[in-house]
Amino acid sequence: MNMNLVKNREVMIENQLRPNKITNITILEIFNSVFKEKFISEDKLNICYSDQDISVKDSRGYLKNLHLAQILHFAEIQNHEKVLHIGGLTGYLSVLISKLCKELYVTDEDDECLEKINSNFFENKVTNGYVFKKNFSEGLSNKAPFDLIIIDCPQYNINLDLLNQINVEGRILYIEKLNDELSKAYRVTKYKNNYSKDFLFDVFSNFYLTKKTESFNF
Repeated sequence: MNMNLVKNREVMIENQLRPNKITNITILEIFNSVFKEKFISEDKLNICYSDQDISVKDSRGYLKNLHLAQILHFAEIQNHEKVLHIGGLTGYLSVLISKLCKELYVTDEDDECLEKINSNFFENKVTNGYVFKKNFSEGLSNKAPFDLIIIDCPQYNINLDLLNQINVEGRILYIEKLNDELSKAYRVTKYKNNYSKDFLFDVFSNFYLTKKTESFNF
């Protein structure tokens, strides 16, 4: 392995994650043990561990390393939980999530992405992960209920029907896109008769999951 990438990964953890309150040892160890360079194209290797977004396909890609770590931090994933990750892309964040939960279900609309997720699950020895082709707005109702749903790519509209796919006290962590540059990450927690919505952090990214003109059924 390129020793520069090993060093860059260590520097990323020390300079991007730790100073921004990502201090959970388990999360830090996961970031150090999963090689991000295996999930992106060769022409992006030079920015693999830099503090910037990495475009993968169309309007989608991987958010900054800090944002991915913040997602794991605020998701508070427990090792007995069943998690749905919508929009797996090439599987990098999915593999990170798989190391924290009991069962992981991943969906994507793109056939090439689905193939890469399956391949990267095999390469990273993920035995608790399952991959499905689904529309981004649908969730995965036939495998529900989930303890947690994660949607890491910013989106203009969130399908509130996803609340029907989580357990009571389950969470949905998603990123709401406000304009071309600014998004905000939220965690929705479901209760017996209502739900709460908590702001988590700002996200500055051009990525979006679906076009603004599209809408979901509420």
